[in-house]
Parts: sequence; C-alpha cells; structure tokens
Amino acid sequence: MNKVIYLLIIAISVLSVSCTDELTEKPNGSYDANTFFDSAEHADMAVLGIYSSISNYNHYGWYEMAPPASDDMYFSARTNNDNQVHDIVHYTATSTNSWVQTLWQMKYQGIDRANTAIEGIEAMPQYASDPTLRSLCGEAHFLRAFLAFDLVKFWGDVPFSEKSTETYDQAFKARVSREDIYDVIIKDLDIASALPWASDGNIERPTAGAAYALKMRVLMQRAGYSLQLDGSITRPDDNTRKKYFQDVISAWEAIEENGYHDLYAGGYAALFKSISAGVSDPKENLWEIGMLQEQGRRNGSAWGIYNGPAVAEPTGISPTEQAQYMGRANAMFYAVPEWYDFYETTDERRDVNICTYRYIWNVEQRKHIQQARGKASYYVGKWRREWMSPDSWNKNINYGDVNFCPLRYADMVLLAAEAYNELGDTPKAWDLLNRVRVRAGATAINTSNYSKLMAPIFKTHHPDYIDDSTDEGKFRMALYFERGFELAYEGQRKYDLIRWGILYDALQLFDSKSIVNQGTKNAYPAYKNFRVGHSELLPIPLKEIQSNYKLNGINNPGY
Repeated sequence: MNKVIYLLIIAISVLSVSCTDELTEKPNGSYDANTFFDSAEHADMAVLGIYSSISNYNHYGWYEMAPPASDDMYFSARTNNDNQVHDIVHYTATSTNSWVQTLWQMKYQGIDRANTAIEGIEAMPQYASDPTLRSLCGEAHFLRAFLAFDLVKFWGDVPFSEKSTETYDQAFKARVSREDIYDVIIKDLDIASALPWASDGNIERPTAGAAYALKMRVLMQRAGYSLQLDGSITRPDDNTRKKYFQDVISAWEAIEENGYHDLYAGGYAALFKSISAGVSDPKENLWEIGMLQEQGRRNGSAWGIYNGPAVAEPTGISPTEQAQYMGRANAMFYAVPEWYDFYETTDERRDVNICTYRYIWNVEQRKHIQQARGKASYYVGKWRREWMSPDSWNKNINYGDVNFCPLRYADMVLLAAEAYNELGDTPKAWDLLNRVRVRAGATAINTSNYSKLMAPIFKTHHPDYIDDSTDEGKFRMALYFERGFELAYEGQRKYDLIRWGILYDALQLFDSKSIVNQGTKNAYPAYKNFRVGHSELLPIPLKEIQSNYKLNGINNPGY
C-alpha cells in the first residue's frame, strides 16, 4: 500500500504564530502564514499536517478505539478505574480523564490546521485556475468536516470556528449549536464532492465518493436523537427528518451513478485480512487513515494490537530472528460473546469479527501456537497480528502499520437502505440490506421469512424496544442486527444506537445475564453505569472549562 509520508516537523511547526509582539525572533524551522503558501508543494505540506494530526497514535492510531466501545458489542478487558481508556469504555469518565482531554486537543488541532490550510490555499493568486490547489483545498474541507463531526458526536454543542487561531484571545470561543456546526460540515462536504472520483490508486486521501459517503453518515446522525445541553434528548421534526433522508438518497445515487465503488469481490474475510496486510481495496474502502510506524519519530497504529487477539511476545530468539515472528499484541478489548451466537453459521463475518483464540509462545518449539479461549474471553478479531505483513511485524513490538478505514461502501449500502425504509420504500430497503448479507454468506431476509430467521436470536435476546409490528418495523429490527454484524468494532455502533435513541436499552439487553458478568468479576459494567441524559456525551475536559471563560463554567449534563 502507498503510505502517506507525514512530515512531522512541518506538521507541528507549519504556520507558527507568536502570541505577543515582543517575540520578534522566529525559531529555526518555523513558517510564517503570510509567506508560507507560495507553492503547491507548501500547500500540500499544510494538508499533510492535518493528516498527521488525525493519524497520530494519540488520536486515530489508538485512543480513538475507546469512545465508541461499550455499546453492546465490545468492552475493555479490564475493569479497574484508570482515568483513561477503561473509564471511557465503562461510562465512568470524568472531566479530568486524560484520554478525553487528549482527544479534545487532537481534534481541535486538526481543525485549526484545516482552517489554516483552507485560508492559505484560497488566498494563493493561482488558486482559481490551478486544479491541484483546488483539490488540496477540497481535501482540507473534507478533513475539517470529518473532525467537526467527531466533535458533535462526542461533545454535542462545542466551541467551533472556520477561522484559524492567530492570537491568544482567539483560542477562547463560546459554544456553537451543533445545528450550525452541521451546516458547516455539509457545506464542507459539498465542496469536497468536487474532488476527483476514486481510481485504483492511493485511498489515503479522500475522493468525491468519500465526501458523499461522509455526508450520508452525517445526515443520518443529524436526523436522529441527540442529548442537548439542558439534559433533554431530542430529534428533528418529521418533515426535517424526511428532508435529511432524501438528501441521503441523493448522495447515495451520486455514488451509484459514478459506478466505481462496490463490495469487495473477494469477500468479507479477505477484505479484512487484506486491510491488516496493508493491501486494501479502493472499491469498498472509500477512504483510509494512513498509519505508519517510524522508529524514533512517531508511533504507528495499534489496530490489531490492542483490539485484536492476544499474541505472546517471542522469547529466546535473537534480534535477527524477530522479523520471522508476529511480535506482541496486548488485546485490550473483548467481544460481547453473546453476539457470536447471533450470526448464522454460514455467515463468514462471525469468525472475522470475533476471535475465539489467542497465540501463546512455545519456547521449545520456537513458535506461536493457537490456544482456544473460553466464551467469556473472546477477542475483537477484525484486525490481527497474524494477518499483518511480515515487513511490519517487528518494526516495533507494540505498534504496526495497519490503516483504519472510517468509510466503507457496505456501510453506505446499509445507510441507503435505512433511508429508503424511512421514506416508505421498504422493498428497496430489503434489496440493499441483502446485498450485504448475501456477500457474507447469510440468508437473504425479507418480511416473509423475517420471523423464522430472527427466531434463534429472539429466543434469548429480544429487543422489545424496537416495534416490529409493521413491515417498516421489521426492517428496523433486522437493520439493528445487520449493522452490528457488518460494522462491528468499526466505530459506528454506539452512534447508531444513540441516534436511534436506544443505547441504554441495548446495554440492558445483556446486563448481568451476559456470561462475562457471571460471578464476581462483572467485566462488562457499562449497563450499570450508563445514565440516560448524561452518558450519551463525553465531558468537556476540566482544563478547558477552567481556561475558556466563554464556556461559563458549564460542562455537559451531569459532569
């Protein structure tokens, strides 16, 4: 795979500004925003700085795994309070949580870099006539939209600006309504939709298809429920929601009309094995966040290492032999094991998404050996050390080069299906949903065989918080499970459940009955900790509340 080369010195110091006029001497290696944007090369460097922020180990390289967890699909392998990952996963995070603070900083860092890039590129004299500059600016708009959407999902109404920060005072901003932020996101994605469409080349930079895909996801989230600052949980009125669903279909039709993107022809298992191996398919993966371990310069990707099956560290071998072995995987996250039985036995997604073994190290045989795990200790399995390229196995024992794909065609198929159902075209919705099921080897489902296919799940876990008394309702129930089967652990499930208004109910479906909560361990305590009207959002970091006087000392509900 073509890896985007991140220029860290530039990413950190590009367009540096002084906070006081007294600092007239500029440090070596810094750039002035007024003179930096003098070539396409420098414009590209500014955009690469945004990517560098997003792919950082403290952002999408690792920390981003925590916030989407603990819906009803995966959880932390440890239950101790740590003011970091475990507290986020188990809904006990406070405003002093160090990971929450870091994620807040990384997202705002990326947005400020995007603002700087957009302003600088658009001010270049040749901008209007140079397609390269317009494309780079389109990328910056896309990346700003991507990060701004994260802000809304994580924190709701937040400080936000389309202008870069040039002075100390400009760093402090009041909350902006999420609806106003959504408007900026949609505007940014409309601009980004003018980017070239994908080809069989590098997918680490967004294309028109990625812009339309992200727009679909944003619109669906906007059409759903969300927690407001006053503690209420609301969603738009029916007419507004209908307009959003229609806009989702328009974006979907644009993707289909182009005709390039499709489900990976090799199948679901082969798709994710190839992602771990660093050879992804640009037809299904509309955009990937490029990851790269550079020893001594930047930590790489933790995908498949902290959220993959455990791999014991090889011992008793020489440094020259290390590249022959997988390295180590710490397996921070476990799968909620009841989901394993929800899949049809023919559905290949089951044994990709949920891994039932780990690798132990046999010193005498000098090799890794598979060891079966008990049901209470199944791993997230979508990314794995064993599937990675040997070239990346031992670049660093703790990190790898596995990209993260936030936008996948199968997700768009299911979002389009949902929009069609909400607009009254349930037969079309079933057709689309079954494209995904059939690819995976599952039985095509529709209203006529719905009861038969859902019966095995309903025998033990019936989500009575979804009304399936109508054809539309039956589709909603089927979609509830299908998005879980298809998109497990990819960061979407929690936000689906929030926009559907059922995250609390989904947690209670498993609660103390889950095998992982039998006895005294209580490994999956989120169902006890979740509070409606509070836990749907993360806390704004205390340091931000204390330093930004425009927040008036008010945090999100309950924090």
